Amino acid sequence: MIRLDHVTKTYPASERHAVDDLDLEIETGMTVAMIGPSGCGKTTTMRMINRLETPSSGRVLVNGRDVAETDQKELRRSIGYVIQQVGLFPHMTIERNIATVPRLIGWDKVKTDRRIDELLDLVGLDPAVMRKRLPHELSGGQRQRVGFARALAADPAIMLMDEPFGAIDPITRVRLQDEFRQILKRVSKTVVIVTHDLEEAIKMGDRIAIMRDGKLLQYDTPEAILAHPADEFVKNFLGPDRAIKRLSLIEVASAMGPAGSRPAGVSIGPSASLHSALALILADDLAGLDVKADDGATVGYLSREAVLSAHR
Repeated sequence: MIRLDHVTKTYPASERHAVDDLDLEIETGMTVAMIGPSGCGKTTTMRMINRLETPSSGRVLVNGRDVAETDQKELRRSIGYVIQQVGLFPHMTIERNIATVPRLIGWDKVKTDRRIDELLDLVGLDPAVMRKRLPHELSGGQRQRVGFARALAADPAIMLMDEPFGAIDPITRVRLQDEFRQILKRVSKTVVIVTHDLEEAIKMGDRIAIMRDGKLLQYDTPEAILAHPADEFVKNFLGPDRAIKRLSLIEVASAMGPAGSRPAGVSIGPSASLHSALALILADDLAGLDVKADDGATVGYLSREAVLSAHR
């Protein structure tokens, strides 16, 4: 568990607080997306968790222990950290990059090699192909996967991710968001993601923390925030289409009916979102979509009316 106990951060020569009396508890196993306008304090907040920044007042506790009383190197080795620029060592092979922390904490070669293969498999990269490559030989998406694998190498309980998909092209970004969301479910970590992208926050976060001018305005599930913004600023920040954004939180399976007697011609998976379904329906002005499982079997039908009912 991470606890920010009335934390304030003020920089020298600044007339305002970067973070202002922030009181926040992040439960173990939760993924929290921190979002707000530029300069709202979200990155500073995250950096105080692993002591890259020091609070001016208040305490940051990890599993009940004040991070200010924890050895800095020990703390940072126990918390995975993924940044937008990835930060791989350019002169090191992929296997050496991933092995950085395991070697520092004294893992033997057999255990380290096994972990490298396991993590490359986890992030969808072939160890036989990738181990000996250098970072410049990889695409941006591949480098981000390696950065994620490196952050997971010593199996930290906490992951901090600072704009992890910000430097990647939009198509790759959406795919990586989906893949990393599934990976995070499997590895069971407490995760803090800083993002400027509301869609990303809704997709990735079990909880969303909305900040402004160093203050926490609202902290709740994506659905609760979209349904009940705390104030006018949050409402405007979410945008006039927030009701449509809620569709991204609802799976097709929850709104579909029995399979139709005649094929609709276009299909979607049961675990896809109603937001994706609506996009397909509107693109070709369809009455509905067949719902097909991974094996191609038709398991239901999603009508336009069912999507609009869920929207309402």
